[in-house]
Amino acid sequence: MSDELIIESGSTQRNYWRDLWRYRELFYILSWRDLKVRYKQTVIGAIWGIVRPILTTIIFTFVFNRVANLQSPKDVPYALLVFAGMLPWQFFSSALSESSNSLISNSNLVSKVYFPRMIIPASSVITSLVDLAISLLILIVMFFVYRFVPPINLLALPIFIVFAFLTSFGIGLYITALNVKYRDFRYIIPFIVQFGLYVTPVGFSSSIIPDKWRLLYYLNPMAGVIDGFRWSILGEKMYMPGFLLSLLVSLMGLWVGIHYFRKLEKSFADNI
Repeated sequence: MSDELIIESGSTQRNYWRDLWRYRELFYILSWRDLKVRYKQTVIGAIWGIVRPILTTIIFTFVFNRVANLQSPKDVPYALLVFAGMLPWQFFSSALSESSNSLISNSNLVSKVYFPRMIIPASSVITSLVDLAISLLILIVMFFVYRFVPPINLLALPIFIVFAFLTSFGIGLYITALNVKYRDFRYIIPFIVQFGLYVTPVGFSSSIIPDKWRLLYYLNPMAGVIDGFRWSILGEKMYMPGFLLSLLVSLMGLWVGIHYFRKLEKSFADNI
């Protein structure tokens, strides 16, 4: 007896999250392809993942520590303070840049084959974790250079990596959908990333923010992410109300990103 194929109206919508699991092999394939494109047969691709955070750390340490005379709390070397903030920010900026153009870069795949389109930006964000892993290795070297012993809080670092992933994925989904609908939006993304670098506590501690503005400052979800990284890596004290606000904004951003992406998903093939 032959199998029957039943096409039912609305089944794609109802089975969307189940389809994400069914197409997990495509997710692995796209992630592995992006990794090979970024690192295979390239020198600058692998080296840039090391050079970029080191150069930025040197510049920020000079500007904020030597010129602005800002100090790190608890006598932590200022370079470690900057680098601990650079870890999640580099992951966020890389994930945002890669995911925002992911659907357009895979236009042939999107327009010809059915699968949950969310797989494509998700695979782009996952590949950015490789740069984060490289940066973590650099951090270990810096521990030895500065003879710094990280606190027991370091065991909680994976939790804040998940926090950074959710923040990047939520905002990335929203911008990815916008970029398909409005192609000129891709010119705005580098500005957003560059502007965010200076309004986010990457080169300085969030403790310098005046108390009356501090809670408002944590509407930036990356402020909470960076504070979490510094708490786990350096033992820096966390402003818990601000951290919880950032976490709430991040989860809301994830919900809005998924909702908006799913709303426009049907039109992706036509717009691309």
